[in-house]
Amino acid sequence: MRIDAHQHYWRIGRNGHEWPTPDLSAIHRDFLPADLAPELAPLGIARTIAVQSQPADADTDWLLDLAANEPSVAAVVGWCDVRARDAPARIAALAARPKLRGLRPMLQDLPPGWILDPAAAPALAAMAEAGLAFDALIRPVHLPDIAALADTWPSLVIIVDHGAKPPIAAGRLEPWATQIRDLATRANVSCKLSGLTTEAAAGWTPDDLAPYVRHLLACFGADRLIWGSDWPVLRLAGDYAQWFEIAGQLLPGIVQQDRDAIFGGNAARLYRLDAAYHD
Repeated sequence: MRIDAHQHYWRIGRNGHEWPTPDLSAIHRDFLPADLAPELAPLGIARTIAVQSQPADADTDWLLDLAANEPSVAAVVGWCDVRARDAPARIAALAARPKLRGLRPMLQDLPPGWILDPAAAPALAAMAEAGLAFDALIRPVHLPDIAALADTWPSLVIIVDHGAKPPIAAGRLEPWATQIRDLATRANVSCKLSGLTTEAAAGWTPDDLAPYVRHLLACFGADRLIWGSDWPVLRLAGDYAQWFEIAGQLLPGIVQQDRDAIFGGNAARLYRLDAAYHD
């Protein structure tokens, strides 16, 4: 079963909306399941994982309500203020919702070290106990933090979003390549093959992405790499079918079983989607 492991829904001006801003005209409008359905069907993608887009409880609650009535959404990755005093209680309540399978604290614009503050420890313990995945929305500067997090919480499933946003537009591999290789030595860390086109320069070609995709495959292997579209953010730099096809082309030399894992099986396992289907 093909699964899009990373896509977003939002309503402008509602549910804690802060982004996208009006200057991003290609995505500054409501995006809902009816908008995504025509992209999924031609590619045989049966299920998606809807990921929060706003650092707001209202966004997560709305996504969970939407998912409860939308069969195509297999799971939700929500948001929680993991350093709030009531975070463990909030996480327990969210974990009781049928399709909540992970949380994403949106570290990309927070200073390095933020997630390692002792104030976050109770929330991380609650996530690990509940079996929730930790989606790491980060930039390369945060990679050492995620390595430390993985070492401290070996039972926590950590999934790095967008390959940690490597400097594709600048054409640089280091120090990202060395740091992501080091992070991948932690068995509890996986990585999403998503969001790379929006890190590339305007007019990008598959050759611009190839070194980064191949490095991620070499580091995480076919059993810990997960394809996602990052739709509708993807619309800023390309289209859905284009990224699906290019991602497949940039994974040469892998057997069909491994390809099936990257494009669906790994997401089902790491986000416990069988349980979501039966809730």
